Amino acid sequence: MARIEPGVGRVTVLPLLHTWPDRYGVLTYTTSGAFGDTAIVGYIPIVEIPDMPLMVIAAQHQPTRLYGSAGGARFAEACWLMCVGWSGRLIRKPGTLELPDAAWSLEVDGTTELGKTMYGHDRLHVGRFTLDDPELMAHARAVLPTRHRAMANA
Repeated sequence: MARIEPGVGRVTVLPLLHTWPDRYGVLTYTTSGAFGDTAIVGYIPIVEIPDMPLMVIAAQHQPTRLYGSAGGARFAEACWLMCVGWSGRLIRKPGTLELPDAAWSLEVDGTTELGKTMYGHDRLHVGRFTLDDPELMAHARAVLPTRHRAMANA
């Protein structure tokens, strides 16, 4: 059984084109722990779209070219995911949903201890993200336009 990480706080929800040219999903970014030392990057489950294996998606973007390989296993992938979430919060693109105070839970697929602080974080949890409020969850799913859902089934 997967570990569940609960939390309450600011959540950024954004559409993500993760595999060119037509594989989209909905990514979430938030933090937990003392002073936000743990980054939480998840995906919103959408029935028509396959689950997003976040560390695999990150690896496909060759993050070691940017972050190197000296940080250990999954370090570069973790940094890439944190950068996507953090920069999605900092520079919002159209359609991004910003929730200032939302209760959530993450079904943890994996945790990466970074060994040093990156983007203000010492570790990353990734997995399936759920907002406790069903209405907010519906808004989060709506971040992904219908046309991108249709492409996932083509």
